[in-house]
Amino acid sequence: QVQLVESGGGLVQAGGSLRLSCAASGRTFSSYAMGWFRQAPGKEREFVAAISWSGGSTYYADSVKGRFTISRDNAKNTVYLQMNSLKPEDTAVYYCAASMGIVVVTPRGYDYWGQGTQVTVSS
Repeated sequence: QVQLVESGGGLVQAGGSLRLSCAASGRTFSSYAMGWFRQAPGKEREFVAAISWSGGSTYYADSVKGRFTISRDNAKNTVYLQMNSLKPEDTAVYYCAASMGIVVVTPRGYDYWGQGTQVTVSS
């Protein structure tokens, strides 16, 4: 069992930056691939970024590539999402998720989810 708690969301102007954190409980955090997803009102949950258990492989949605960076610190049981050059269309609730398997880009492939943190980007 893994419990995930996101933090770092907030209100920022377009062009600004935020850093999301996701703290995980449990001693097997380093065994999990981790992902970030987001969901805007009236829209489906969509993939943002993912990282392998070792941190050696990362994956990004085209919409955030070059602006967002996912990283992890297995010693701290934490995964991060650095978001730069934010746009109003990045506004959403951001969720982190843990996968016991390989890295995947669909929500269905993840086993544990956090409660989400709101990111709002004003124009």
